[in-house]
Amino acid sequence: MTVAGLRERKKLKTKAAIQKAALRLFKRQGYEETTVEQIAAAADISESTFFNYFPTKEDVVIYDEYDPQIFAALATGKHDEPLAKSIEKLIGTLGGVFEADRDAIYERAKLSLEVPELRAHAWEELEKARNLIGAIIAARTGRDAAELEVRAVSMALVGAAFEASMEWVRSGGRGSFVEPLKRAIDAIGFYRMLDRLEPKAAS
Repeated sequence: MTVAGLRERKKLKTKAAIQKAALRLFKRQGYEETTVEQIAAAADISESTFFNYFPTKEDVVIYDEYDPQIFAALATGKHDEPLAKSIEKLIGTLGGVFEADRDAIYERAKLSLEVPELRAHAWEELEKARNLIGAIIAARTGRDAAELEVRAVSMALVGAAFEASMEWVRSGGRGSFVEPLKRAIDAIGFYRMLDRLEPKAAS
């Protein structure tokens, strides 16, 4: 691995450690009551180091180490199969990934729904996810990411995932998040939407 690669892995490891320290404090004493100074102390770093990794306290909750991995897997996956199949297979593998970090994922989702400052970021995060998914759909189908159909289908998936996460939080985090996600995706007929965007085979 290159020096740059090792540096990036170390950076990601530090970010994850800061987030875990913050989530422990939020759970124990509340989000509003927890200060950046306390988070830095719990993570054994200085406040200036904290801000090198997270611009604000809100960003500690918003940061998701799994999203880049998921999007990268879709972008670099097998291109000789329909995108709908690629996404379906990927979702099937998510159970183990999320189970390994269930408590942290649940706490982040719960805070994002309950804390007003975090809810205010929701639309911005949804738009980012829509744009990332749209870029993948465009690359895999030969469409333009700016097309209404591509943006609509992308947002449909983001909306389904958002509703699934709310359902999971309301249940107290029981079971796997993947189950309500599958139900939400089926409810909107997402895979059929994707199939309609695939290029038609020449006759």
